[in-house]
Amino acid sequence: MTASPTVRDFTVVDFDFELPEALIAQHPAERRSGSRLLDGRAEAPVDRIFDSLPGLLLPGDLLVFNDTQVVKARLFGQKTSGGKAELLVERVLPDGDVACHMRVSKRPLPGAALEMDGGFRAVLLGRWPDADGPLFRFRFEGGPDDTPYDLMERHGHVPLPPYITHADSAEDARRYQTVFARVPGAVAAPTAALHFDEEVLAALEARGIRRAAVTLHVGAGTFQPVKVERIADHHMHHERYAVPEATQQAIAETRARGGRVVAVGTTSVRTLESWAATGQASGDTDIFITPGFSFQVVDVLLTNFHLPKSTLMMLVSAFAGYEHVMGLYRHAVEHGYRFFSYGDSMLLQRR
Repeated sequence: MTASPTVRDFTVVDFDFELPEALIAQHPAERRSGSRLLDGRAEAPVDRIFDSLPGLLLPGDLLVFNDTQVVKARLFGQKTSGGKAELLVERVLPDGDVACHMRVSKRPLPGAALEMDGGFRAVLLGRWPDADGPLFRFRFEGGPDDTPYDLMERHGHVPLPPYITHADSAEDARRYQTVFARVPGAVAAPTAALHFDEEVLAALEARGIRRAAVTLHVGAGTFQPVKVERIADHHMHHERYAVPEATQQAIAETRARGGRVVAVGTTSVRTLESWAATGQASGDTDIFITPGFSFQVVDVLLTNFHLPKSTLMMLVSAFAGYEHVMGLYRHAVEHGYRFFSYGDSMLLQRR
């Protein structure tokens, strides 16, 4: 038996695994809480249904959700030459401009306008966040009272992940969104929270399990592959986050009574641990959590199944142990669990 890699010599290939394409979920489960839940807290995994979650947690625990709202950030249009254009809005900037990914056959020059589906214009202002930035800064020109959020809601499409192969539909507009989404700004859903419905939330409350919220606007960078061999050479994308004062207080009270902090999704983990590491309750984070990371806040993690060789595979391995997590993934594949955004979930204990 080969020894597991040390913290210093992990490479991207260590987080690879064979995944049959048939296990990549293309649609959500018929009922949110009817999806499967792999209980991976102990050495031996246990197969459960998600609506059993309240009984797996303890009175006095605190569930921390990401309350970001997915916006219809994918927009289609054309250049004045007639060539097709596609924008993916990464974030709305404080002055009302937008920072976008742009897909065109030939990149237009600053000052050029794209004619977008729905009858508004997108004027290219330059790169973002600086002259060499990876994104493009646009000004949307619609009606006199239209905000970028208004235009996206009316004319945009749900930014489904690249591994979901169908065009977005009314079902996606409803199901690629949590039932408690509140703050618009994400281009990808905090997928572990998609399993919660009103019945499960009511059962959690009845059991004495409290809830709190953070906000992390998930960016398209969450789907970008790691392109280096050594994980220490990878640079994470930036995402905006906020930890409200009420949530900080709820965490302090939970600690005082001996309860546990249960993060719903890796986005909640990244938010809480960014706050703990920096002392900043809001801002941008590019935190990269890999094996050897010292967690300060999160005790239990509820998460979906992630892409091979992804930064999120590295995060869950850091949280629950590399060998343990890889064993859970082998179990999930062997037992036909559904993977990725519309897939099933697992429950992990910090090691």
